[in-house]
Amino acid sequence: MSDVIETRLRLIEALLFASPTPLDEDHLAARLPEGTDIRALLAQLANHYATRGVHLVAVSGGWAFRTAPDLASVLARDIEVPRKLSRAAIEALAIIAYQQPVTRSEVEEIRGVALNKGTLDTLLEAGWIRPAGRRETPGRPMSWGTTPAFLEHFVLNALDDLPGVEELRAAGLLDRRPGLTVLAMSEEEAGAGVEAVEDLQPDLL
Repeated sequence: MSDVIETRLRLIEALLFASPTPLDEDHLAARLPEGTDIRALLAQLANHYATRGVHLVAVSGGWAFRTAPDLASVLARDIEVPRKLSRAAIEALAIIAYQQPVTRSEVEEIRGVALNKGTLDTLLEAGWIRPAGRRETPGRPMSWGTTPAFLEHFVLNALDDLPGVEELRAAGLLDRRPGLTVLAMSEEEAGAGVEAVEDLQPDLL
C-alpha cells in the first residue's frame, strides 16, 4: 500500500471516529484531495475492520463505526436500559416506518384502536419520528415520517433496507392479528412491520 493511500485511509478513519453522526461520501470527499476514490477507500477500510471489535457500516445514508454484532450480548450486560417502548409505540413506529408519510388517524385505522397522544410524543422525544407536512384535507392533519436517527438506531442505511414481507415470512415474524387493517400496504405487511421493528431493536436507549 502506498503512503498516499495509507494517509487517506487514516484521515477517513479519523473523521469517522471523531464524528458523532454518520458521514456521507460527499462530506468525506470534501476533506480529501480532489479525485480521491472515496468509495474504494471506504470498502478497504470496512474490510480491514470486518474481523475487529468495531465494524465500519453504511447507516442512515452515511458511514459510521459500530460495535461488532456478535459482541452485542456481552456489551448489553454493561448497558442500562431505562425502559422499553410499549407495544403501542412499537406498532406506531412500524406503521410510520412502512407507510410514511402517515397521519395519526391512519395509524389508528391500521392498529384498529385509538392511539394515546403520549405514544407519538415518546417517539418524537426519542428523535425517531418527525412532522412530514400537513395533508390538504379537512382539518389539515399532520403527517409523520421517520428520521435519520431512526435509521441510525436500527442500523439501516435507507428505508429500503427494512425487511420485506418475504423475508419476514421466512423468519416467522409475521403478525396476523385481526385488528390490523388495510391502507396502502396489505394487512399482512402492516402486521409484518410491527414484528420487523420489534425484532430489530425495541429498547428505547
